[in-house]
Amino acid sequence: MFRLLFWILVIVAIVWLWRRLTRPTPRPVAKAEPEAPKPMVRCAQCGVHLPREEALADGRLWYCSQAHLSQGPRHGER
Repeated sequence: MFRLLFWILVIVAIVWLWRRLTRPTPRPVAKAEPEAPKPMVRCAQCGVHLPREEALADGRLWYCSQAHLSQGPRHGER
């Protein structure tokens, strides 16, 4: 009886070790750092806000398109 119990424990231990070694280890999920907010500027003609890297500059004024740049600032600007 003791031999049977011994072999059952040995088989259980072997199966447990085999499953533990063959199981893929979970990789920690890398947390993506949030993107830094891009500086925004306001179009002097229409007032739309857009990233500074996409805007067109004319001195201290910013424009959203070439057409608005050629039109210049809107009259009655606040």
